[in-house]
Parts: sequence; C-alpha cells; structure tokens
Amino acid sequence: MSSNLKEMRNDSVSEDARKGLGGGVRDSYTEDSATDDQLITPSTYSVASGCTLLRDPRYNKGLAFAEKERDAHYLRGLLPPAVLSQELQEKRLMHNLRQYDVPLHRYMALMDLQERNERLFYKLLIDNVEELLPVVYTPTVGEACQKYGSIYRRPQGLYISLKEKGKILDVLKNWGEKSIQVIVVTDGERILGLGDLGCQGMGIPVGKLSLYTALGGVRPSACLPITIDVGTNNEKLLNDEFYIGLRQKRATGKEYEELLDEFMQAVKQNYGEKVLIQFEDFANHNAFDLLAKYNSSHLVFNDDIQGTASVVLAGLLASLKLVGGALADHTFLFLGAGEAGTGIAELIALEVSKQTKAPLEETRKKIWLVDSKGLIVRSRMESLQHFKKPWAHEHEPVKGLLDAVKAIKPTVLIGSSGVGKTFTKEVVEAMSSLNEKPLILALSNPTSQSECTAEEAYTWSKGRAIFASGSPFDPVEYEGKVFVPGQANNAYIFPGFGLGLIISGAIRVRHEMLLAASEALAAQVTQENYDKGLIYPPFTNIRKISAHIAANVAAKAYELGLASHLPRPKDLVKYAESCMYSPVYRSYL
Repeated sequence: MSSNLKEMRNDSVSEDARKGLGGGVRDSYTEDSATDDQLITPSTYSVASGCTLLRDPRYNKGLAFAEKERDAHYLRGLLPPAVLSQELQEKRLMHNLRQYDVPLHRYMALMDLQERNERLFYKLLIDNVEELLPVVYTPTVGEACQKYGSIYRRPQGLYISLKEKGKILDVLKNWGEKSIQVIVVTDGERILGLGDLGCQGMGIPVGKLSLYTALGGVRPSACLPITIDVGTNNEKLLNDEFYIGLRQKRATGKEYEELLDEFMQAVKQNYGEKVLIQFEDFANHNAFDLLAKYNSSHLVFNDDIQGTASVVLAGLLASLKLVGGALADHTFLFLGAGEAGTGIAELIALEVSKQTKAPLEETRKKIWLVDSKGLIVRSRMESLQHFKKPWAHEHEPVKGLLDAVKAIKPTVLIGSSGVGKTFTKEVVEAMSSLNEKPLILALSNPTSQSECTAEEAYTWSKGRAIFASGSPFDPVEYEGKVFVPGQANNAYIFPGFGLGLIISGAIRVRHEMLLAASEALAAQVTQENYDKGLIYPPFTNIRKISAHIAANVAAKAYELGLASHLPRPKDLVKYAESCMYSPVYRSYL
C-alpha cells in the first residue's frame, strides 16, 4: 500500500449502518446515501493523508480535524493549531458570505467551498436553505450561466459536444464515479427565461444536483451534471473571446437527434436501467419530443414540463382551503403555452379527471391558454404546434391577455411566458373584479422575467390576491398587513421526487407519480402557513417535505408495479429519511 493511504476501520460508519442511516445500500464513500441494490458492508475504506487529504473535498474537514486525526493522517504543520467544530466553521462562513453585496460573488464563494469541503458546503446549504437557495439556484444561477465563461475554474460535470459523436460511452467512462443514480442534462438552448446560453448552461445541472443532495438527500457522488453542446445561436456568445463552448450555430434535425440518441443509449449501457435522466432547459421543440421518445424506454423526467406542473398543482390544491371549492370548480387561464404552461395545464386536467372521474378531454375545457398570438382557440388549430392542440377550444379569437381575462372570467391566472411585466395593473384589477380572492401565479424566472412582482399583485388587488411566484420576493406590507408571497419553486418537488424513484428502484416515470408528489406537498401546508396567505410550506422543513414526497412517489411506483426494490419497506417515510445523505463530518480514527 502507498504511504499516503491508510486502510482504516470506520467505526462511526459501522454504527450508522447498524442504525439504518445508510438505507441498507452500498456506499463507497461512506456517505449516508439513497442508492441501489447492495447492502453496506462498512469494514474498511481508504483515506488519503497529508496534503492529498486536505485537497480531497469529500474528506477534507479543514480546521475541524481533531488532534488525533492530525497525527494519524500526517496533517501536523499543514493546518493552524486551532481546532474548530463544523458548527463554528459554518458560522464563520455565513458571516463571510453576508459581507458580499453582489449575489454572483456569493455564488462563486459557495462553488469554491463545494470544491474544497463538500460536507461543509451541504451542511451550510441545508441549515440556511431559505437564505442560500436564491444563490445556488434561481435567480443568481441565471447570472452565473450568462457569465460562466468568465467565472469558469474547473469542470463540475461532463461536457459532451458534437466532437464526441461516436465516442459518448467512452466520455461517460472518463467520469470518476461509476455508481450514478441521477443525471441532470441540458443543451443550454432555453436557460430559465434568458434564452440560448449554449455550453454555459452547465450552471443549471450543477445547481439542480446540489439541491438533489441538500434537499433530497441523494449522495453527491451519485449525481452527474451533463451539458450537451451542439453549438449556440447566441451571436453575443459566439463573438465572446471567453466563451467556453463550440463556436458554431446549433446543430438541428438528424445530426442533433443522432447525438441525443447515442447519449441516451450510452447512459443506459454505462449506468443501467434505473439511472434517472432529468432533462433541463431544452427548447420547447426538443423538450416534448425527447420526453415522448424516451419515456417508455428510460427513466426520464423533464423538470420544466413535469416538475413545474407538479409544484404548481400542489399550490393549487393547497389554495383551495383559502379560495374554497374543488379544483373542478375553477377556471384557469395561462399566459404562456410552452413547456411549463402546457405541462401544468395537463397535470391539472389529469388531477380533475382523477377526482371527478370525468374524461380528460372534458376536464381540459376549463383550462385556457394564451400564447404570443392570443387565446388558443379551435379556429387556429392548423397553425398550432402539436403540444398546443389539446387546448384549442371553441371560442371567438381574442388577441390580448386583458381581453382574454374579461372573456374567459378565470378564477386562476398563471404566468409561464418568460416575459416580465405582462400581468399589468389592468389585468390584476380585472381578476380582482371577477374574484373575491384571485389566485395569481407569476412563475417565470429569474425575478426580472416575472409577470408581476408580489408588491404589484397585492397592491393592485387591494390585498385580496393569493400570490405565488417562481423566483423569491420579500414580504409586502399593504395597509398595515404583512403579506408573505409563496414561491412555486421546482425545488420543492424534484429532489423528493427523484429520491422516491431511487428508493423504490423505479424503472419508469408515470403521471400518477407526479400527482402523488403534488398531493404530498399540498398536505405539508399547515394552518399557520394558511394564516399568512401561504400556499407552500417554508423551505426550512424541506428535508421532511422531501421525505413525504419520496414516500408518496415510491408508494405509487409499487402500486403501479414499476418498483424493483423488493420487498416494499413498511414505513416509506422513515425509510426515505434513513436513506438521506448526512453532511455531518465523520471521524477518521
């Protein structure tokens, strides 16, 4: 054995396994984990020593190495003499982060921490989730993607470009980890509401997977961010000397399809049937086609279509306690008929169909969509893209959103257009004249693209609106009352949803699982939350929420016969919690 490695018994890991903290599964990095198939056999593992140990983010504890650990692992003299607890390290880092005035600088500091000390990064994120979520995810991650070429330091995932066509399986094998459970992949064509950012869209898979670990408890080494680079149509990036991607226009048609097909087959060949592939920020024309093409042969999930739909449906189910009536009693009007809009609309129709036993074609009729050309109606059928056609109902043509509100008289207004300031004062006032408590969801990200702000919604509705948004807004005071806006953030859903698929060994995703996730999230909203006008629970309890979502999703997978982990655990909530990665430092003695 080389001198810089020490084979050691890890008694703390053995104790975790006896308590069931590992979820009864294999864990090559002694992480608490939600993973597949094999029991933990935590007899020995290798830890590098000296400088190598301090440079390994999985094992590095910085000044938290105890005196005996410093002796055992040749760390004497490599660290200052003080020994700090993980809690004190966390306190110091949060103090430092709060000194930054620019959110992008906080983002860069957190990414540096993740590359230096993985457990401390996740401990920080879990314990301060409401403060740090807007930094590692929307809205700050949008700016990070726009400037990714300038702030790029080291690879955080795999880049698969047209140059690798015919060699994608070999590229996957270049990634150090072999036991991958979740892949988040983007081609960078539609990053948030910011458009085509090409190769620089990598910030999205990296951010999403950090949330899979922090919020859903999936072990970091089981997560793989991937960007597929087929070029970009963004002229600004093509002319930017710091751009890190292919300098060519986007490949389309057969060339694009062949690369994606090779990628999907290589993933399955390398990682097996049960690896979850999450499509992220693909343009509409590819997102729907990819989901339809691979949902019967792979474990695939599109967060923009399905994750957004599930989190919005959860908010709608919860809001019924505030606005009254059943879901079937409401009329829905969407601004935006892309991935998010049509995905949400379809899941609402499915839930109403489930509750009322009415056919899907019937439940769709109370859901109306407005796109850039106006209200989607049957007279436009021939010119509509295929994913808009189910929403073309009988009605005279209507051009603008305000006229659509007046004509349709919706109880719920949902924005998924990616265009800011489109819920104008006139639109909100019209909704308020039609409804005692108008439900207004401005979902577009980042904050600059939100259809309206929380302050606008509460002020223009004279404090009567029930409001939620995609990006966070601060509480609003109106006529002496403080309103706390909800956030319809996909981060409520996808980490727990993915965990549920993993712990059940699911082999396919079905819409029943999405409905189960929505119902589980809605059930976590307390009376205290309702009293504040909230239709989503606070993120401070997100791991508990994720465990309940995972349990509901896993239960549905077992019910549908799509689960491969048998026998089914008796208490799925407890099992989900036991499978979650813990960022608490381990002892290396």
